[in-house]
Amino acid sequence: MQHLDDATRTQLEAAAFRRLLQHLDANKDVQNIDLMILADFCRNCLSKWLVAAATEHGAELDYETAREYVYGMPYAEWKEKYQQEATPEQQAAFEARQARRREAQS
Repeated sequence: MQHLDDATRTQLEAAAFRRLLQHLDANKDVQNIDLMILADFCRNCLSKWLVAAATEHGAELDYETAREYVYGMPYAEWKEKYQQEATPEQQAAFEARQARRREAQS
């Protein structure tokens, strides 16, 4: 992608991000804990990254507004409709991932 000018690259990156959000929206059965176990990020992380990017660019964006954008609805509504309680297996897998991460950072 180095052959692309900055504006084109930014447009492509933004389009890919929007596609990721559409994909997550179409797959609401994929829980945040699943994303955290597999990829060490979730929808909330994307929201925090948006807030951080806004701050870096001198724009105002609060976390709840970012979450509503990422989730496609207010977080409380998404949580009520789609979030499931993490199973003991998911919790154990998440803790194992976190332990491996801590070991790798040591």
